Amino acid sequence: MAFSEDPDGTHRYRATCTWSGSTGAGYDAYGRAHRVEAPPATAALELSNDPSLGGDASRLDPEQLVLAAASSCQLLSFLAIAARARIDVTAYRDDAEAVMSHDEGPARIAAIALRPRITVAPGPGVPRVERLVDLAHRECYVANSLATPVTVEPVVTFA
Repeated sequence: MAFSEDPDGTHRYRATCTWSGSTGAGYDAYGRAHRVEAPPATAALELSNDPSLGGDASRLDPEQLVLAAASSCQLLSFLAIAARARIDVTAYRDDAEAVMSHDEGPARIAAIALRPRITVAPGPGVPRVERLVDLAHRECYVANSLATPVTVEPVVTFA
C-alpha cells in the first residue's frame, strides 16, 4: 500500500529525498541532482533543479512534478468518474502547462492549465462528458491541495 491509514481514516504518504555533495564552493558549484523514493514503489525519481537555476535538464524538477501531479490526478479522477458513469473513455492526453511567476512576492507557480483531449466511444453528449470533467476537477485531491489556480480546458472527441 502506498499510504498508511490511521484509525480515523486519514491517509499518510511518505517520501525520502536524499542529496549529498558540498555547497562549500558557493552557489554556482554545487550539484543539484538528488533522489526521491516513496516505498513501496520501487521506482525512484532522479531529480534536479530547473536548468536556469543550475539544474540538469535531463532530469525532472520539482515544478514539473507539481504540474505532473495535477495532470495525473485529474486524469485518474476523471477515469474513475467516467467508469462509474459507464462512459467508455478510449484515450486521454493532457498537454498541461504551469506558469512560474517572479513578479509578485515569492517565486511560485502562478497558474496551471490542464488541456485534456479526451476520446470517448459514441453515446454520451459532449456536455455530459464536460460535466464529468468538471466533477473530476472538483474531486481531484491535488488541485484541492494547491493554492495555485488550476483550470481544465477539455476537448472531447468521439471514437
